[in-house]
Amino acid sequence: MTHFGIICPGVPGHLNPMMALAQELQQRGHRVTLINVLDAQASAQAAGIEFRAIAPDEFPLGKTQKLQEIDGELSGLDAFKFTVTTFTELVDIRLRNAPAVITEANIDAMLVDQASPEGGTIADYLGIPFVTICNALMMNPEPNVPPFVTTWSPKPVWWAQWRNQMTYTLLNLLLSSGFKTIQTYRKQWNLPLYSQLTDVWSKEAQISQQPPEFDFPRLALPKCFHYTGPFINPNARKRVDFPYEKLSGRPLIYASMGTLKNRFVEVFQGIAAACEDLDVQLVISLGGALNPEALGELPGSAIVVKYAPQLELLKRASLFITHAGLNSVLESLSVGVPMVAIPIGDDQPGIAARVAWVGAGEFISLKDFNGDRLKMAIQKVLTNDSYRHNARRIQTAISKVNGVKRTADIIVDKLCPDNRP
Repeated sequence: MTHFGIICPGVPGHLNPMMALAQELQQRGHRVTLINVLDAQASAQAAGIEFRAIAPDEFPLGKTQKLQEIDGELSGLDAFKFTVTTFTELVDIRLRNAPAVITEANIDAMLVDQASPEGGTIADYLGIPFVTICNALMMNPEPNVPPFVTTWSPKPVWWAQWRNQMTYTLLNLLLSSGFKTIQTYRKQWNLPLYSQLTDVWSKEAQISQQPPEFDFPRLALPKCFHYTGPFINPNARKRVDFPYEKLSGRPLIYASMGTLKNRFVEVFQGIAAACEDLDVQLVISLGGALNPEALGELPGSAIVVKYAPQLELLKRASLFITHAGLNSVLESLSVGVPMVAIPIGDDQPGIAARVAWVGAGEFISLKDFNGDRLKMAIQKVLTNDSYRHNARRIQTAISKVNGVKRTADIIVDKLCPDNRP
């Protein structure tokens, strides 16, 4: 038995896939502990995974919700800057506090989220191996691949490469404060300094829950990189009640803007207006950020809930209107449902660009959003069979590889070869 520790951002988009992976390893006889702030404990408990808190005084219960309330009202560059500021704070908190917690728990190996770059340094300091898990859109840079914060598609022309490179340079500058903090601890701990940002990721294995069919063409991934498939396990999530009796049997459009950047009332109002005259039934999930009353009287007769059982509703849906979070998009593709994406910030623009690139949907940037554009996109995706065909093409690819099991196989092979299945 190997005792795995998990370091990842304490938000659903990272916790949900990590908990699915943790359950798979636990079912194979291993022990798994989530190392995180107190607000993440509920996710570990729902999945039946052990939990160890870090910095409960600096990051008390409820702080994540307060940060999400601020983040939920930001978009574009402002949203990314806020994410970077929070990320830098957590980098320092984990570097100062996680080693003692991991040592006390007797953890043998680490699973480190790609968006938690300090995790590898913590593992190096403790002398234990680690692998990198890409729960969000993979961030590995390449000259021909547009940065994950953009809605650009690849173009084989010089100016597109130049634009990509300038944006990567800007991203590196925005992330430099966290990287400098990591370098300070590496020097303090007598560890070799990194030469570039990508050095923070594992040399043993970098594993993405993206299937290769849902990415731009790649030419320069490291040999240790693995595409698998979505980390989905309904049993690793909290149960959510829903009024199924209100479903009418008409084509279902399910709309959710996720659990972070989801306080844009005008977006939900625009979604309702766009669907009002269509022969469909609309279900809106607010992701916990707002109460249904906050939207006022919406056009049409949408079912509006604070939370929804997303996996179940997607199985019934004809179309998914989404913020383009990676988990949501992969869940939609896993059941062959096409999408209209409205990306708000962080990696959502890059995910929306891939939805359009693979032909599984359309996207509308927030700055271009209005009800008429959305209605046109909805009608286009609903009436053109190519979108559903392409979504089902990726569904078929996903169904051939169990992402959770494949990832667990790689982890066991790299971190505990004596316990291979």
